[in-house]
Amino acid sequence: MKKAAVLFFIMITAVNLFGQGTFSGDLMMNMNFFQRDTSIKASGNPLYDNALSGSEGWLNLRYNISGFTFFVRADAFNNSNLKNPIAPSTDFGIGAWGVTKELGDLTISIGSIYDQVGSGILFRSYEDRGLLIDNALMGIELKYKLTKNIMIKGFTGQQKNNTRVNNVRYGPVIKGFNAEGDFGAGKLHVIPGVGVLNRTLDDASMAAIQGTINAQDTNHRFYPKYNMYAFTVYNTLIYKNFSWYVEGAFKTHEAVSEPGYYATNANYTDSSKSAILFDRPGNVEYTSINYGKKGIALSLTGKRTQDFVMRTSPNENLLNGMLNWQPVVAVLRPERLMARYTPASQDISELAGTANMVLSPNDLTNFNFSYTHINTLDGRKLYREAYAEGNYQGLKSWILQGGVQYMEYNIQAYRSEGGTRPMLFSITPFVDITYRVTEKKSLRAEVQYMASKDDWGSWLFALLEYDIAPKWSFTVSDMVNVVPNNDLLSNKNYKNPPNNYYNIFVAYTKGPHRFTLAYVKQVDGINCSGGVCRYEPAFSGVKATLTSSF
Repeated sequence: MKKAAVLFFIMITAVNLFGQGTFSGDLMMNMNFFQRDTSIKASGNPLYDNALSGSEGWLNLRYNISGFTFFVRADAFNNSNLKNPIAPSTDFGIGAWGVTKELGDLTISIGSIYDQVGSGILFRSYEDRGLLIDNALMGIELKYKLTKNIMIKGFTGQQKNNTRVNNVRYGPVIKGFNAEGDFGAGKLHVIPGVGVLNRTLDDASMAAIQGTINAQDTNHRFYPKYNMYAFTVYNTLIYKNFSWYVEGAFKTHEAVSEPGYYATNANYTDSSKSAILFDRPGNVEYTSINYGKKGIALSLTGKRTQDFVMRTSPNENLLNGMLNWQPVVAVLRPERLMARYTPASQDISELAGTANMVLSPNDLTNFNFSYTHINTLDGRKLYREAYAEGNYQGLKSWILQGGVQYMEYNIQAYRSEGGTRPMLFSITPFVDITYRVTEKKSLRAEVQYMASKDDWGSWLFALLEYDIAPKWSFTVSDMVNVVPNNDLLSNKNYKNPPNNYYNIFVAYTKGPHRFTLAYVKQVDGINCSGGVCRYEPAFSGVKATLTSSF
């Protein structure tokens, strides 16, 4: 950390001798105050018993001068619950840093590289603070504008290990190449691309893999390979009101972990074993077709995935060591109850499709219809959604929105829960009404009801929001477990489960600064962002945030 910081500031000082540059940055801070509540299981861990408060902070600094771009990000975690939701974590250091120099058609970058190939199926290094994902490639990247229509890039390095701040890296080495074009003729526009990636295991990772293989029965043993190669070909075609994106990716044989194999395969009954390594290749086929004209818009999205696990090694799981990001076929719903059951992308076996249609008979009315169908490749049901909503703005000062969702969600596959009832079935109608009091003041009411006999049972959610643009926003909401599934709750040792989960929220914005304060009672569940999900336990207490840019 010290070496990176010293190098960063020495280079800025040296370059600054030759001219005046531009300086910018942004700050984000979270603060949590943990209030013990045994009734919702917000207790029984060091956060509620000892720490009582915690925080996270990220400060980005960026400096541009003479074709150079310097950036550094300081990360601070003080009794934070982001890394481990049930235990405090404290760390501080340089979370990311980089230097980029433009030399005509050549751009050189070193340090923390955030980039992707195509849609991200082959490779994507990115940051998501809500889920604490930061899988930057620590290395070097070269981009070269071969012609006015063709860009090529190559990169190599090691992926950041997010268990510690100061740019701790996973052992395997990653190398990649990408070429992308941009061509047009009249109303036809095409953006083709190809990508290649190679991951070479280090000796420590290989030793761990060999140990796992040697512990398996002889029928499932094989010789693992140090090198994995992956390839992708993709293209975007745009013609008038029509667009079509298509991508196909393939990876060579490597050790692939299949979680839950012993638990789901009838030939194996040892419940102490939850995963096994196989020697398999992998592939993904993905496409998205869109068409729109006045009054109507149509879209079709499909994806087939088979054993396309892209990690630093098969020793990693959950959100650790991810090299890529697979596009999400299901529509990500922002509504509070629907968002509890967002289907995460599956990299072992998935066959998914979504159809969506938007109708706008006039400027005041529109309707949205969609259907999503997701199975495993062998036909096991994972997810179904039928959705319809309507919006109407024909009444003075009023905006009316309402709709309904029918959902089938495989709790066993997505959460490793469910027992004898692996599928959740639910119907969720909702209404959202906004009343414009004045040009700067508005009042919004939202009501959702999820009718279900599975998981927690049926829920009612209600929200009231009052906005005074551009500075103030006030929200109160309650989430009520109106018809609990007592069988499940008793299995989880919930005694007299609470029915109400309150949220009182206020936000203040002044220029580039935004402050929020909220009193929160939150049920445990899955938090998802962009189709990547993680479990979060129940929360009780106060949350405060500050975001600022300069």
